[in-house]
Amino acid sequence: MINPLHFDLQSLRLFILAAESGSLTRASEHAHLTLSAVSKRIAELERTADCALFVRLPRGLELTPAGQGLLEHARTILEGVNRMASDISDFAVGVRGHVRVWANTSAVVQFLPRDIASFLALHPQVRIGLEEKLSEQIVEAVEDGKADIGVFADNVPAPGLERLPYRQDRLILLVPPGHPLAEVERTSFADTLDYDYVGLAAGSSLLRRLTDAAVAAEKILRLRIQVSSFDAICRMIEAGLGIGILPEIAVRAELLGAGLRAVQLSDPWAVRTLWLGVKSADALQPEARKLWDYLGQAALPTDPFHSGKGR
Repeated sequence: MINPLHFDLQSLRLFILAAESGSLTRASEHAHLTLSAVSKRIAELERTADCALFVRLPRGLELTPAGQGLLEHARTILEGVNRMASDISDFAVGVRGHVRVWANTSAVVQFLPRDIASFLALHPQVRIGLEEKLSEQIVEAVEDGKADIGVFADNVPAPGLERLPYRQDRLILLVPPGHPLAEVERTSFADTLDYDYVGLAAGSSLLRRLTDAAVAAEKILRLRIQVSSFDAICRMIEAGLGIGILPEIAVRAELLGAGLRAVQLSDPWAVRTLWLGVKSADALQPEARKLWDYLGQAALPTDPFHSGKGR
């Protein structure tokens, strides 16, 4: 039986270097070690694992199935160790607490940079770890304790969380020059469904909103291309590959100046709410509670769409 205590971090690091470069020689050069030292470490790691991790080829290395499995685990372990070291070093220089925030793309692109910057100006000894995730992943992470605070879309159920309204944003239709809809000021979503769309990847709350609206209109959302970011959607629309729906604030002014046309949507769901969520506000660590209170209050006077409902 393999003893997990026999794995050491240096050997795992060298294994990753060898796997990524496909060469013990290049791994030794990158690690500033002799080839024999690296070769010995890999051999010891294979003895510990009790199986071959590489197939030795005339011109390099190839991972075995066991090696591929170990590579994924080794990366996770070293990433965790790096985060641990970073956290401990932060405390050594006076950081008082860490707050883990998971937020969807809309919040990260539009609102959180400004709000977090202003919060940290008031609380410089707090460290915030912000991760951009899909709304469903965010809700699960907060429920499971992987994140202290989540920011997610209003069409994702979160019955197990305490929620506060954070911001509201307005969705608009973005079309390329010369498109039939480029000449209209306002349209319904149903009237856009005769055209090809560029959308976000599967799992995003925005794509779910559009898909649900298409089903309600008894039409099909014709996704020609799916990408992973708002900027990528804009670039695809610029290239004439389809039309798309994005948060208004996320569309850079220079894109509109270059010829893309923003068309208002008449559908009520085009104005949506982003929510703050925690498992229990009373159970938050002090620094996380400060950020929770700050985001919940700071959003209200500066949000032109906020109605105050749902608190």
